[in-house]
Amino acid sequence: MLALHVLASGSSGNAAVVENVVTGAGVLLDCGICKRDFLSRCDQAGFDPARIEAVFVTHEHGDHVKGLGVVLRGLAKLGCQPPIYVARGCVANSDALPKVAEAFEVRELATAAGAVATAGADGPAKAAARASVIEAAGVRVIPFATSHDAAASFGFRIEDAADGDAIGYLTDSGVVTPAAHAALADVRILALESNHDPKMLAAGPYPYVVKQRIASDAGHLSNGQAAAELAALVSASRAAGQREPQTVVAMHISQNNNEYSLAKRTLEAALAEANCAADVLCGYQARLTSVR
Repeated sequence: MLALHVLASGSSGNAAVVENVVTGAGVLLDCGICKRDFLSRCDQAGFDPARIEAVFVTHEHGDHVKGLGVVLRGLAKLGCQPPIYVARGCVANSDALPKVAEAFEVRELATAAGAVATAGADGPAKAAARASVIEAAGVRVIPFATSHDAAASFGFRIEDAADGDAIGYLTDSGVVTPAAHAALADVRILALESNHDPKMLAAGPYPYVVKQRIASDAGHLSNGQAAAELAALVSASRAAGQREPQTVVAMHISQNNNEYSLAKRTLEAALAEANCAADVLCGYQARLTSVR
């Protein structure tokens, strides 16, 4: 059984832990927050950060990696030195990551071309067997490509190696790629970006070029895009006899171009239309959200 602890989610900093509930070990997804907040929210979640067995970086933007070096040094003092999985291009395109690569063990993160994207009737579990699978903390982590303006960007499907429990994790993508759609099917917990409301973005304070970037295919998913993907996932999972999500966490919600309540209502409406009883939660910028 898996648990998802969203330590922070938003444009000021992102970090999440996927915990193997049976063993207490876990993996860290991104770290764009300070060590104080990281340790405090791990404590609130009841998770021992010294049990982190691997770190996975979605992409190199500062809100996902700026706290990683400090946190890793803090973990080293606890006797915890997990490998960091990150794309080589992300390291080269970052100010923070080369320093991490000098001090800690960095391993290449990549997808197996076509593996998850062409899952077809096999379903995500069999597709994962053909994909680039990384095992740590008793879980299998399967990266898939996202569509974002970074040197490389990834989402993750995380599966419990013992019982098949699964989490889908997608943030920072302007569209849902075929690989992402396939990988996010048949999960119990779905963490899905719901970044902005298009009307609020258009009327908001950002410069025009930034608005265009956010709304582009290499930007961020809107509430409506997230709702459409959620409905499509429920429909596809139902048709295939697979799991429908029990909990959906709206992620990377903009504090300038969205509202937590609006993102939540939009996803709830999509679930109601699909006759799916999943709970909808939000990942917050400054407080913990845990799902077990």
